[in-house]
Amino acid sequence: MSSRSTLTAPPSNQLTADQRWTLALASVGSFLVILDLFAVTTALPALRVALHASITTLDWTINAYTLTFAVLLMTAAALGDRWGRRRVYASGLLLFAVASVACALAPNGAVLIGARAVQGIGAAVTMPTALALINAAFPTERRGWAQGVFGAVTGLATVLGPVFGGAITQMLAWSYIFWINVPVGVAAAVAVLLRIRDVRVDGPGRRRVPDLLGLVLGGASVLALVWGVVRAATDGWGDRAVAGALVLGGVALVALLAWQRRASQPLIPLRLFTDSAFASGIAGIFLQSASLTALVFFTAQFFQDAQGDSPLVAGLRLLPLGLVPLALGPWSGTSTDRVGTRPMIAAGMTLQTAGTTIPAVFARPGLWYPILAVAMAVVAVGFTFAVPALTKSVVGSVRPADIGTASGLFSTVRQVGAAFGVAVASAAFTATGGYPTASAVASGYRGAMIVAAVLAGLGTTTTAMSRRAASRASTVPRG
Repeated sequence: MSSRSTLTAPPSNQLTADQRWTLALASVGSFLVILDLFAVTTALPALRVALHASITTLDWTINAYTLTFAVLLMTAAALGDRWGRRRVYASGLLLFAVASVACALAPNGAVLIGARAVQGIGAAVTMPTALALINAAFPTERRGWAQGVFGAVTGLATVLGPVFGGAITQMLAWSYIFWINVPVGVAAAVAVLLRIRDVRVDGPGRRRVPDLLGLVLGGASVLALVWGVVRAATDGWGDRAVAGALVLGGVALVALLAWQRRASQPLIPLRLFTDSAFASGIAGIFLQSASLTALVFFTAQFFQDAQGDSPLVAGLRLLPLGLVPLALGPWSGTSTDRVGTRPMIAAGMTLQTAGTTIPAVFARPGLWYPILAVAMAVVAVGFTFAVPALTKSVVGSVRPADIGTASGLFSTVRQVGAAFGVAVASAAFTATGGYPTASAVASGYRGAMIVAAVLAGLGTTTTAMSRRAASRASTVPRG
């Protein structure tokens, strides 16, 4: 069956009212969560001026959201199974809306960071529960179409996010990026409670107790390590607080791995990593996401602080990163099915590395925009090839019973990679430039893009080495 046929909608009279409401309201939640993430990137220069924020504060404006989202993502999926998906989904939307009020009213960077962390909790509850609602509402033969619509809406939010953030910041104020979430989130939550049939999971899924100790250790490890890297950008690697955070993060990581070996229901089943396709896919998505997020984070600022663009123009200039996946996404998925994951991952990661290298070499004040447009288009082609193939590599390497866990871990690692990429690129930005002048911003941008290119290059190398190892293993006679 072609990808075109799988995206063809069934006749409207074949969809029940519950299915229509479920798909619409689940898509609204996903749209809000993703739009908010990307809209904030083009508002960062305005936030820096309005709140007198440092580069560290800007980092945590993004990272507080992505890290809480990542750390709680796998556990949040179990909440809907235990207490009812409709109720949990509505609660996630309401929490996201309330946190948006706090973001909009934030008088300083510290309050904004705290509110963004709460937003991340709401996002972590909303996203997996939305997909679970769709899976429960649609039978197997229509589920692929419904998931395709859901994915298309998410992709649209990715495209519109930077433009929306730039337009709102320029025409109104940065706070309205968050204010708009409030009526939409509240209305959607009320509609969910009134229009969607509740779904509970009976049996083992409902009785499953979340791995709370694993969650605490994993969260502590990620937060400490990212905080240490971000703090090192301003205080240096020899600072006691930086060293202490990195040591704490390392100890928490070791403790997490030790606990996961003993836990009866581990947060991260370590046995999955014995499969080279799974392990390389997880490593690949971490490095791919780290590189891409660093590129988006700093390119939005480069356009405004080094090129003198308005927030709206900066958002429009980022469109190649969103339009290419919309155009090539279906073809990429079909190609992955036809040629396999390995060639698509190799081509995608290589293209992302090449595209990110362009601003690392050529960035300067007054840089001709088509150069960056080509760079972003190459990067976009790269991740459009790589991400679906990495997803298929991870999910396709596990038993059917582990697909949910593998998907959750993939999404979690992707978000952690995003936070890590912003952190290490920020350290390079501060070390090689800064904000005083356009030339300083351009210099810092080059440093950040060198880091982003190295991260993408490591992703290319890591996945290639794993593929060669898997090929050698497959030629060894067994028995």
